[in-house]
Amino acid sequence: MTYKQAIWKLSIERIGMFPFVQVGKIYGLLFPLKTKHNLFLFYPNADIGGAPKVNADITACIADTKPIIFFSKYPKNNQFRELFNIPGVRVIDLHKRIDKKVFHFINFFYRGVIASWINASQKPVVFGGESLFFYKVIPHIKKDIPCIELSHMGTWLPYNIGFIDRINQRIFSTLQLKEAVIQQYKENNIETHLYNRLHFIDNAIDIPEYEPATNERLEVVFIGRGSPQKRVDRTAAIAKKMYEANDPVHFSFVGDVENVINTSEHPYCTFYGNVKDNELMKRIYEQSDVLILTSAFEGLPLVVMTMMAYGKVVLSTAVNGIPDYIKNMDNGLLISETDDDKIIEQGVTLLRLLINNPGLKISLGKKNRALAIEKFSKESFCKTYRGILVEKESDINFGTSY
Repeated sequence: MTYKQAIWKLSIERIGMFPFVQVGKIYGLLFPLKTKHNLFLFYPNADIGGAPKVNADITACIADTKPIIFFSKYPKNNQFRELFNIPGVRVIDLHKRIDKKVFHFINFFYRGVIASWINASQKPVVFGGESLFFYKVIPHIKKDIPCIELSHMGTWLPYNIGFIDRINQRIFSTLQLKEAVIQQYKENNIETHLYNRLHFIDNAIDIPEYEPATNERLEVVFIGRGSPQKRVDRTAAIAKKMYEANDPVHFSFVGDVENVINTSEHPYCTFYGNVKDNELMKRIYEQSDVLILTSAFEGLPLVVMTMMAYGKVVLSTAVNGIPDYIKNMDNGLLISETDDDKIIEQGVTLLRLLINNPGLKISLGKKNRALAIEKFSKESFCKTYRGILVEKESDINFGTSY
């Protein structure tokens, strides 16, 4: 969708929803929030995943300001919900009320309610962490209220281009995504001053102690959601091919992969399911040699950052933001093929390279850890986001390229 098409579409939508939004605004004035907030955070849900974890990290960085969170989308598992139970942070979960297509007018109503609450606040700031409802609310708030957006993947680009003149800061967690937006702006002849609102910020992780694994066979792990994007069936096919060839390798899977593959057909693999035990997850990271991803698209998953910090090898398809951090044969291994059979073949070849060259496994892992220490510290992460959301400094370090 082009910029002009997006603007036209949004204008038509606003006409249709106008009565419901106005009723919501009146309701919001009659029934104001009982708590006072300056930071209004819009998140989809607390499902397990990289984006919700980043949202929780940002919230923890600014918890002293007593922000309010609005969840808006039906969760699939809600396994990260406890991460948002932070003292001083209020959470309002609206998904049961507004995430119903049949009663979409209720969604319109709540846009008005929340907009009136934001408008009534003193010096509010509105932040959206990959939340569709964030975009739905901001057209109804005062024009001088700062709106800040965080994106991890390009799936939003055809939609949120319609809001770029209203969003004061657009933050991207990968350089590749920022560059994709710059290209989108060029294709749509966007005014040059709006380019200054585009920023890149690395996500953050805890840096663990370094403990090299001493496995007799190569331990390969997939960690992630069982979604079509992850293409776990390709990883399972690599595991099958190497098992049949008697390669000294073992594959483990963490996540709800039973949604996309029949786990009973791979008895030679270990399937952990969704892991809630932090100690177990820590052991899985420590005892693994390689993280494998055969995704169709990615931002920069937190699992990649975490494995880098543990000093492990990352083997991934060369998609989206991955090559910004993983350089083939320098600090990791990249699958350049795009055909399914060739992805499997190249994945096997690269894993056999590690099996036959144990020194390469160690050197790649050490480079990964050094890079993680340099780029992913929580101190830098919190300082940057506080500068944007709390202090609103004009001189902010938005990250550097790698």
